[in-house]
Amino acid sequence: MKLFRLYAILLVGFGGVLTSCEKTFDSKFATQSDLSNSSVVQVYMAMVNASRNYVYVNAKPVTGALMSSGSVFPTTGYGFNVPGGLHAFLVRDTSSTTTQATLSFSENLQASKNYTIFIYDTITSPKQKTVNTNIVVPSDTTARLRFANFVYNPSALPTGFDIFSVKRNAVIFSNVRETEVTEFIPFAAAVTDTFYIRPTGSGTNLQNRTVSGTPPVTSYSNIQAILTPTRKRSYTLVFRGSWRNDLNGSSTVRALSIFANY
Repeated sequence: MKLFRLYAILLVGFGGVLTSCEKTFDSKFATQSDLSNSSVVQVYMAMVNASRNYVYVNAKPVTGALMSSGSVFPTTGYGFNVPGGLHAFLVRDTSSTTTQATLSFSENLQASKNYTIFIYDTITSPKQKTVNTNIVVPSDTTARLRFANFVYNPSALPTGFDIFSVKRNAVIFSNVRETEVTEFIPFAAAVTDTFYIRPTGSGTNLQNRTVSGTPPVTSYSNIQAILTPTRKRSYTLVFRGSWRNDLNGSSTVRALSIFANY
């Protein structure tokens, strides 16, 4: 983590952003270079129909912008700083008329560890899963990739999902069930790859269905993600959105998203 500087937000006492950019912030920010007593945290919003969300730690806001479905905080950089120990988290929609339930939970974070918090399910029943993000900088020129499955369905789906790599012409993650997050695997860097998602063992790419126009026209498109990994970086590929919407024949927002962990 020596390649990056951590900027602690003085207004919240411990918030910060881990970034490769030069220090350009104003006097509200102070540089923190010693991370030995701190955890680095990312938040990914996989909750269906989420909007206007803020994240609080110990009743203090840490997000500087509203989070909606498919967004990650921080949007630039690779995490915010939280001291090691037990902390109270809260995620809520900031609108006074929202129908979203407030999500509150506690996490005992270990110093010198990296974490990703996935917010998922629906706005009436938000849930979270916190996973360790095991950052290991490759000694060669490869990158690293993992897969997280947070697609929503009110009941358990009968199968897990595979991720197919066009560049490798092979399945690289297999039978990943809802709310599961794989370990990182090494992956070729500086080469553009396209990823498709498939029901485990089917060999058929999942598609989104869109119904539009008068008279109604139904069209289909592969659910995919494209990435050109940077050498020595780590990335997370996320399957999100509503599974049941597609079964009802309506337009959907099921998607594969990718964000950088380091």
